[in-house]
Amino acid sequence: NVFLKILVIHGKQKINQNTILSMIKILNTKSRDFKKKFNYYLNIRRKYSSSKISVVKKIVNDVKKNKDKSLIKYEKKFNNIKSLNANKLFFSKNEIEKSVKTLDKKVKNSIDIAFKRIFNFHKNQKFKGFNIKDSFNNSLSYRSKPINKIGVYVPGGRASYPSSVLMNCIPALIAGVKEIYMTVPSINGKINPGVLYAAKKCKVKKIFKLGGAQAIAALAFGTKTINKVDKIVGPGNEYVALAKKEVSGVSGIDIFAGPSEVTIIADKNSNPEWISADLIAQSEHDEMSQSILVSDSKDLIHKVQYYLIKQLKFLPKKKIASISLGKFGLAILVRNSREVSEITNIIAPEHLQIYTKKPDRYLKSIENAGSIFLGAYSPEAVGDYIAGPNHVLPTSGTAKFSSGLSVLDFLKRQSVIRISKRGIEKLGPSVVTLSKYENLYGHANSVKLRLKERE
Repeated sequence: NVFLKILVIHGKQKINQNTILSMIKILNTKSRDFKKKFNYYLNIRRKYSSSKISVVKKIVNDVKKNKDKSLIKYEKKFNNIKSLNANKLFFSKNEIEKSVKTLDKKVKNSIDIAFKRIFNFHKNQKFKGFNIKDSFNNSLSYRSKPINKIGVYVPGGRASYPSSVLMNCIPALIAGVKEIYMTVPSINGKINPGVLYAAKKCKVKKIFKLGGAQAIAALAFGTKTINKVDKIVGPGNEYVALAKKEVSGVSGIDIFAGPSEVTIIADKNSNPEWISADLIAQSEHDEMSQSILVSDSKDLIHKVQYYLIKQLKFLPKKKIASISLGKFGLAILVRNSREVSEITNIIAPEHLQIYTKKPDRYLKSIENAGSIFLGAYSPEAVGDYIAGPNHVLPTSGTAKFSSGLSVLDFLKRQSVIRISKRGIEKLGPSVVTLSKYENLYGHANSVKLRLKERE
């Protein structure tokens, strides 16, 4: 038995075989019910309960109507703050300076390195407009203008992330956004100095002590204390994601993001211990996170199962990671490289690690992925912090039609059209013809008057 062989090799005969099998489900593309099970596990996380949607709608409407009064009510209720007033809904300069002074020098240095690398990557995304003139001397150009005000939501529940501040604010800085506001929950009045330091580096204008759906509503509609913004970006829990969806249209949003996910393509040459570590790294984010292994090696899959058990024992967030792997973790045994690409494109993962002997061979056939990591020394964790590309990425299969956060998300692209006298004379008749064909005679007349035509 392959499981017992693995256990004997590592001197762990006491580990129960059923324990290993319970970690992540193994699906085989040869099985008759593969498609049914595969679709089930892909879609199970994509359903939002009607109860949560109704709660979010209630909060959003309450904040829209009652402004700061509602914010204070919800912050007291959800973030365990006993005394609160409008003057304490944001961090003072003194609070920020005092907190930043407590930041560990190593953490500060790492944030500085990350800032520089993320900035250097994103500065290449700056939009370059163009201007063309056709044969009739018509001038047609395309330009961009930065969004004026944005709001950045930074999580502050189970974890608070300086990296989220950098990834969301730096592209906005490069785009030329004039006013960047940030909101982060201050659970029990606690402050994360790393988050505040990153915000200071990114020239955030004001940092609000708010979280949840109420923070999103406040940014979208504005209150006496909270500035109304033109676009809201940043990750959050299910309530935050639903709130962003609810206010979309009143305010722009980045993407409707779901829980984190990774898909790893591996073969017999891959290191199973490293793969297990990468699967765990993603699953510790959230109980709803999904980690998927796709491989043509049955032996590798079983070894990965073993190392999952071994490594989880020493993980501080063992409970979260175990629930994530147990509920949504998958190992998919495929027959060939063609199936690898087909399955990966269906998953359209947020993060894709191609950890095979020749990873580049899949680049042509893989079309759907938020961010791609090539080779054994490119774990997704490096992309989360310091590689340079953005870690705000499409989830839940939306990589089929959307992209990660970039400088372009903070720019409004505009076309500028200048038609010459000769241009209207040459092109006008075709406009009149098409307008009449579409039964829009007002359109036709607006051109005909310039042509001085009469029927």
